[in-house]
Amino acid sequence: QAQVVESGGGLVQPGGSLRLSCVASGFTFDTLGLGWYRQAPGKERELLATMNRSGGDTYTSDSVWERFTVTRDNPKRTTYLQIKDLKPEGPAMYCCGVGLRWGKGTQVTVSP
Repeated sequence: QAQVVESGGGLVQPGGSLRLSCVASGFTFDTLGLGWYRQAPGKERELLATMNRSGGDTYTSDSVWERFTVTRDNPKRTTYLQIKDLKPEGPAMYCCGVGLRWGKGTQVTVSP
């Protein structure tokens, strides 16, 4: 069964760091581009970062480029979103997409 599963979210204090993971299974991973989105209640989905299949070409949103880094490990069929200096925000779902397949997301809340 093809699926994409995110993990690593939680409650974090402002200024902290997180590394989100996304593991793909049931389909070819290393031939596909990928991306990370953030969705907060009542807000539009926000594209955070993308990466091509080899990892040699990335895009990071202007709003987060200084703090967010996307990487991938093709042998592990995994992509990571490293986040530093987290800003206060209510719960938001961070979702990963590989090709046309999306996970359900992992929730991140940044609060004292």
